Amino acid sequence: MKHRRTPFRVLFSAAARVPGRFSSLPAAGALARARAWRGAPLGLVGLVALAALLALWACAAPRAAADGPAVSGRLPAAVQAPDTGLERMIGRMLLVGFRGARLGPDDPIVRKVAQGRVGGVILFSRDVALKSDVRNIVDPAQVRALTALLQGVAPEPLFVGVDQEGGRVARLTPDRGFAPAPSAQALGGLDDVAATEAVGHSVGCSLAAVGINVDFAPVADVNVNPANPVIGALGRSFSADPETVARHDAAFARGLARSGVIACLKHFPGHGSAWNDSHQGMCDVTDTWSAAELVPYERLFVQGWRGMVMTGHLFNAHLDPRDPATLSRATIGGLLRSRLGFDGVVVSDDMQMRAVTAQYGFDKAVELAVLAGVDVLLFGNNLDYDPDVDARATAVIRAMVADGRVSRERLRASGERIARLKAGLAPVPGP
Repeated sequence: MKHRRTPFRVLFSAAARVPGRFSSLPAAGALARARAWRGAPLGLVGLVALAALLALWACAAPRAAADGPAVSGRLPAAVQAPDTGLERMIGRMLLVGFRGARLGPDDPIVRKVAQGRVGGVILFSRDVALKSDVRNIVDPAQVRALTALLQGVAPEPLFVGVDQEGGRVARLTPDRGFAPAPSAQALGGLDDVAATEAVGHSVGCSLAAVGINVDFAPVADVNVNPANPVIGALGRSFSADPETVARHDAAFARGLARSGVIACLKHFPGHGSAWNDSHQGMCDVTDTWSAAELVPYERLFVQGWRGMVMTGHLFNAHLDPRDPATLSRATIGGLLRSRLGFDGVVVSDDMQMRAVTAQYGFDKAVELAVLAGVDVLLFGNNLDYDPDVDARATAVIRAMVADGRVSRERLRASGERIARLKAGLAPVPGP
């Protein structure tokens, strides 16, 4: 298998731009040798080794005092019962995207976080709606300042998430001063779980160093259809073999956990066989999906999976003849919760994807997701931008409670799962 090669100079120049992290590496030696190899390509094995080396520097380097802890720490280790105030209960279930790389105390997202109207945020490097390369991520120092501000005003630890899978799906990139990581496909081809764990650790250290505590990775999709435009064709799956996927999912997640970062398996119950893109419309996998795509989830749940699970907007008439997975009580409450025994946090894929918005509209999609059992509703606010998306979702859920379509106990159950996961957030540990 051929892998894309990366010049040493790109990797080391990216590392050298990370303030307070890689500036402590032996520059006179390592960078001089890198310059001597200026034109030399770095194969996959070398890239993995370098990722592991960068992880050691990133995790071992002392954090500057001004950086503060990785999270606000307001939630004690013994998990408190979630606030029973309805607005806070709903806010805890909302994770939203926003615009702005540098914020002040009067910015809307800062006020929303401070008031507990959202329980998490997701960061992007690019603004899709504006077709701009400026969104939330400029360089490591800027991201660290951004997340520190948000955590500083949050009434409890805030989920700060990003899609950092490696390969082509990465928001923190070398041109912005972050360490690179190979794709899942490349790692699965190498099939060395120690290398995959090292890459997960490197990714986790890069995230934790800038205050990001949730990685929407690894991908648990089995590469059933290599031509799948959003999985196989982008190198996002570890393998066509579900057991191989399970091993590497576990390894990547261990690496993230060692860095204090929460992992998220996606896209349940399996996106690997699809022929189209759920960002653009409904994905029907009825005739292509098989139970083998559940194997990675089954294996990791038996091992005591402690991260999140993200649902995909995937229609499968064999699982639910009416609704896609994110909106399906049969798929989430039945298959994921009852049959597979997962009792952790379920997060939706972006609720603004066309797969749900075009078919159901905003209000109905929110209602069905809550009734299906989703704990965290994710609004990327990037495909389309709505500054009031959290308020709209809150209004829908509040109305559901008022007319008896959903109980406070149902919302409280999600709040308790979220609180348990947030209780595990802590300052970044050493290697």
